[in-house]
Amino acid sequence: MVPFWKSRKFWYMIVDVVVSVTSFFVGKYVAPAATEDILFLIGALQPVVITLIAAVAYEDGQEKRAGGSTLILEDK
Repeated sequence: MVPFWKSRKFWYMIVDVVVSVTSFFVGKYVAPAATEDILFLIGALQPVVITLIAAVAYEDGQEKRAGGSTLILEDK
């Protein structure tokens, strides 16, 4: 089994959390008037990241169902 820190899903989640938290605090302390807009932006991006993570999970599941290996064809 692959360690979780080598998973694409894990790193997508970490990037999402860092971007969301950074955006929130930068917006809150640099431009307090834009806090509502920042929260809207974070809320709009969350479904995109969740969909990306779900797509990667689906892809991983399909690969595992197919036997765990990907066939690469080379031209000779």
